[in-house]
Amino acid sequence: MNAYFISGLGADRRIFSKLKLDEKINIIHLDWIEPNKNESLPNYAQRLSNNIDQANPFVLVGVSFGGMIAVEMAKILKPAATIIISSTLLSEHLPSLYRFAGRLRILKFIPAKLLKSSNTLTQNYYFGTKSSSEKTLLSKIIKDTDPYFLKWAIGSILNWRNTVRPENTYHIHGTNDKILYSRIAQPDFVIQNGSHFMVYQNAKEISEIIDRVIK
Repeated sequence: MNAYFISGLGADRRIFSKLKLDEKINIIHLDWIEPNKNESLPNYAQRLSNNIDQANPFVLVGVSFGGMIAVEMAKILKPAATIIISSTLLSEHLPSLYRFAGRLRILKFIPAKLLKSSNTLTQNYYFGTKSSSEKTLLSKIIKDTDPYFLKWAIGSILNWRNTVRPENTYHIHGTNDKILYSRIAQPDFVIQNGSHFMVYQNAKEISEIIDRVIK
């Protein structure tokens, strides 16, 4: 079974590096493509879908922003299963502050480079990194993030509108997620004290859930 992994906003395949899945699962990492000017999240997901081999059974696995992309791709491709981690299934589950910021179009007044230059302590707090290795990884990921892609991605999230839950979609979320928290979302799998960085921190537990869903 092919499993296409989609990383978080600005992140890359390093975020999945601790996952240990069944050897029958063929992991394929989808790299980001350059967004078109003012491109919507669904349109971007449709273009990214061109990299999926639909001739063979496959699943989608997305973390954070990648989970939203996976949801939009699932509406087009009909995979065997879609697994989103530390993400949001419906746009109404986004924190109200995010949706409010989207309506005010605040983002267009913020320089792209400023978005990735936030305080390291703040980044570690919201992502929930604990060990020095986790903080180092997060720092490297943020450093390697294209600021213009970052601004586009944040804007596409703030303006995302989705009311459809694709078939065979599974949501894994942590109880201590400070970035994509929601009081009304009902995840299929809950990781106690899981942070927004839990796909790396709680890799063993999440690996077991992914294996179970795919089997």
